[in-house]
Amino acid sequence: MDKLIITAAICGAEVTKKENPNVPYTAEEISMEAKRCYDAGASIIHLHVRYDDGTPTQDKEVFKKNIDAIKSKISGKGPIIQPSTGGAVGMKWQERIAVAELRPEMATLDCGTTNFGDDIFVNDLPLMRNFAKTMIEYNILPELECFEPGHIQNALILKKEGLLPRHMHFDIVLGVPGALNATIKNLLFMTELLPADATWTVAGIGRFELPLAVNAITMGGHVRVGFEDNIFYSKGVLATSNAQLVERIVRLAKELGREVATADEARKILGIE
Repeated sequence: MDKLIITAAICGAEVTKKENPNVPYTAEEISMEAKRCYDAGASIIHLHVRYDDGTPTQDKEVFKKNIDAIKSKISGKGPIIQPSTGGAVGMKWQERIAVAELRPEMATLDCGTTNFGDDIFVNDLPLMRNFAKTMIEYNILPELECFEPGHIQNALILKKEGLLPRHMHFDIVLGVPGALNATIKNLLFMTELLPADATWTVAGIGRFELPLAVNAITMGGHVRVGFEDNIFYSKGVLATSNAQLVERIVRLAKELGREVATADEARKILGIE
């Protein structure tokens, strides 16, 4: 079993300081959260960015400002910084993919359209092909975001068409309102659809973050935690930081006998050169 890769999804595009005052908005806040998570044991920082008032943006220059701020606070190569190409629901595809020009080591690639609360998050196959080709051009490893079983099939179509790298890494996202429920049965079903040599992470939304994470640790998968997915530490108790959520996963992994991967070990597991 590989060492455990922990991804910290530190702010997302939807959650606000009104819901949890510890949600970071500015480059200074985001970079401090990223450093705390890295120091706590996260090897990947999943990155959305905001304007200083909290408005989500896919502006390439805002991404650069945040990435530079993160790197300035961490010595050495540091964590894998994984920008989102999902952005916020309703953004144009041109906005969403612009961050690829910064040539991050990794970025997300959403693998299908899904209901997203009261909205529809649109990702048709032509868009997916466009994003996949762009990631090839800039040598970016895609993390294949799958909210439904059919999204895995879409990813396999891209693979068959030669638009994905040899190593496929999936993020199974469960519990988004309107999408597939966050149950252990659904996690097992989704992972059984994956290629045998693929790696995968689970992101459980809200109160499902912890039980799905524990199961992923024991199943050989990897774990994503953070304010994008869950702002609580326990029922009715707001998390004080993303690092608090990372620290819990590190502690649980140790109790369950699973070593936690460093960022360089995560790069090796994922095939990032």
